[in-house]
Amino acid sequence: MSFTKLSSAFSVSPQISEADVERAARDGFRLVVDCRPDDEEQGQPNFHDVAEWAAKHGLSARHVPVTPSNIDDASVADFAGALATAGGPALGYCKSGRRASALWALSRAMPLGAETVLSAAKEAGVDLEPWKTRIIARGGAPAGDRGPGSYDVVIVGGGSGGVAATASLLKRRPSLSVAIVEPADVHYYQPGFTLVGAGVFKPEVTKRSMASVIPDKAIWIKKSVAEFAPDSDEVVLDDGSRLRYRALVVSPGIKLDWEAIPGLVETLGKNGVTSNYRADLAPYTHYLAQTLRGGRALFTQPPIPIKCAGAPQKAMYLSCDAWRRAGALSNIEVEFHNAGPVLFGVPAYVPALMEYVKRYGIDLRLESKLVAVDGPGKIATFEEKDANGAIIRVERDFAMMHAVPPQRAPDFVAKSPLAAESGFIAVDPESLRHTRYGNVFALGDAIATTNAKTAAAARKQAPVVAINVLSVLDGKAPHVGYDGYGSCPLTVERGKIVLAEFGYGGKLLPSFPKWLIDGTRPSRAAWFLKERLLPPIYWSVMLKGQEWLCAPHMIEKGEQPAE
Repeated sequence: MSFTKLSSAFSVSPQISEADVERAARDGFRLVVDCRPDDEEQGQPNFHDVAEWAAKHGLSARHVPVTPSNIDDASVADFAGALATAGGPALGYCKSGRRASALWALSRAMPLGAETVLSAAKEAGVDLEPWKTRIIARGGAPAGDRGPGSYDVVIVGGGSGGVAATASLLKRRPSLSVAIVEPADVHYYQPGFTLVGAGVFKPEVTKRSMASVIPDKAIWIKKSVAEFAPDSDEVVLDDGSRLRYRALVVSPGIKLDWEAIPGLVETLGKNGVTSNYRADLAPYTHYLAQTLRGGRALFTQPPIPIKCAGAPQKAMYLSCDAWRRAGALSNIEVEFHNAGPVLFGVPAYVPALMEYVKRYGIDLRLESKLVAVDGPGKIATFEEKDANGAIIRVERDFAMMHAVPPQRAPDFVAKSPLAAESGFIAVDPESLRHTRYGNVFALGDAIATTNAKTAAAARKQAPVVAINVLSVLDGKAPHVGYDGYGSCPLTVERGKIVLAEFGYGGKLLPSFPKWLIDGTRPSRAAWFLKERLLPPIYWSVMLKGQEWLCAPHMIEKGEQPAE
């Protein structure tokens, strides 16, 4: 049986036997893809048989059964997903090899261009005429001549992840055509909001115009995304227009669901209710910390996932420190209502934080979730568990409240084909490639991974995405990985920080030697880092594609072809 080569990483064949599988293994193939429905004709080996042969000879096997008249987009996506797992050259087969060829051409039309895949098929003597129109529709004009609305890479989101990934891509390959979709005019340095709330930063230092941070070589499309159409490699914008891409990078951030707590929206910025999660409210946090001299101060934290899970208590510690310095702390009852079961998710940092909880006399209330606010009446309602584990409602009056809303994936993400069950984007946690679409990557707060949702995480993710996108564009598989790194500088008092740095599974990942900064203890060096060094690093390093201290690791299985 002869194998017909369509690319360096993919060949096709008519129906194969065990001897053919053995030969494929000798020839260096790593995957066999069966494109025939079982029992299509009498005497045909079913997929179960082929999978056993493949396993016997050290190959993997996947089944993507189609008929010539029913090669739909879902089957094309399944085929692309199968090839993405190959780990080397793949062999596809059906009765004649034609269906397998069509699946390959349809799945690779956009990354390689319609002209490329059609030429490869023609040279191999494979007739793809029945699918030619679809191949051209998916692949369009040859790469470099795609016309308006078509780009090598489309990036959704102009926040820290989107801009950093754009800069990292263009730093490596300036010739790329890259479009970044972002409707906002202003880009915020969100980690600075905590220090605005403490009066350390002026609000204006945390923002710059979006135009000033988007890399010069990128095309800024000032619109919103309405939906994703990954089966046709398109993004649909809010005006109905479409952008086509060879690769897609999604970094739209997280939705702060203020409306989920009845009464909260109406009272934000007045009645003593504030939040450092909004740029315009952080100055009000500072005002309350400077003027409150008695009564009850409530600080709340919703269930995870949330953006920077340490931020709710950062505001609390800095407010307590301000009241301590003013001699007012003894007159203020401070309560921390955390919907979660622990003070902080990584145990190594809890002892140092608990020292400050005790120092400030904070009433720590775990598994207590804010569910309603009466701003004029200054009453907050929480759901807690009684001694028997039953959910009860508890009302607390307050003079001040720092509220943090529940957070979820943006609506246009949650309802899209890219979403996992959680609503967040389904990606492999190491390569950050989508679990079903091989030319889609994501980073930042909207991905369905277990890392902390922080700017520091996006900084480490950006080069991973950039390198792996280029690898996929070159017909290879992702080969560098993200370790789950996130950083949370916990501002326990003015001038001192507990610098939490950790990765997947809570593994400690310190950036500095312990003699310089022991992250498990409060330090002035960590405060200097946050106040003086991190803002310029953000604006002038991260958003410019410079990757100091964030080189990704190699994926153990190595670089793999993706055709």
